[in-house]
Amino acid sequence: MLSTLIAFLGACTLIAASPGPSTILIIKQSLQSRRAGFLTVLGNETGVFIWGVVAACGLSALLAASQLAYDVMRIVGAVVLVVFGIQTLWQARRGKSSRGELGVEADAEWRTTVRSGWASYSGGLLLNLANPKAAVFAMSFLPQFVPKGMPELPTMIVLAAIWALYEVAYYGVYVWCVGRMKTVLSRAGVRRRLEQVSGGVLLLLGVRLALEG
Repeated sequence: MLSTLIAFLGACTLIAASPGPSTILIIKQSLQSRRAGFLTVLGNETGVFIWGVVAACGLSALLAASQLAYDVMRIVGAVVLVVFGIQTLWQARRGKSSRGELGVEADAEWRTTVRSGWASYSGGLLLNLANPKAAVFAMSFLPQFVPKGMPELPTMIVLAAIWALYEVAYYGVYVWCVGRMKTVLSRAGVRRRLEQVSGGVLLLLGVRLALEG
C-alpha cells in the first residue's frame, strides 16, 4: 500500500509539473494577490476531485465513448479558455492607464474583495470542469493505482481526494513564489507584459482545443 501511494504521489507530481491552462491561470491570478492565486488553486482542485468522483462512478466512460458529448465539452472548454484569454488581455490593456489610482471606500472595497475571491475560485473550478481531457484522464489514471483486492469505488474517491490535496500544496508553492517576487512583478510594465503573455497563451490554448479533432 505504501509503495502504491509513493508511486501515486510521484505520478501526481509529474501531472502537476506539466504546464497547462490551469497553471497559467493560477500564475496569472497570483499576480493580483496570493489570496486570488490560492483561491484559484482551490477551485481547480475542487474540479480535480469532482472529475475523480465522476471517474470512480464510471460516468466519464460515457464522455469517452460519446463523440458528441466529448465535442460539446471540447467546445465549451475552448470558449472558456478564449474568454479568459481575452479578459486577461483586456485587463493588461486597461491596467496601463488605471493602475495606481486610489481612493476606494471601505464598504465598496470589501464587496470588491468578496466578488474577486469568488471569481478566482469559480474561475479555477470552471476551467477544470470545462476540460473534457481532465475527465477522460481521471478515468484512465486513477484505476491504475487501486491495490488489488481493494473496493474500486471508495478507493478511487480517496485517491481523488489525495490527488486534489497534493496539488493544493504543489500549486501553493507557485502562489508563494509569485508572492515572494511581487516587488518585481508588481512593476506596471512587468506585470502588464506577464498578463499579455498569459492572456495570449490562454487564447491560443482555447483556439487549439476548438480546432482539435
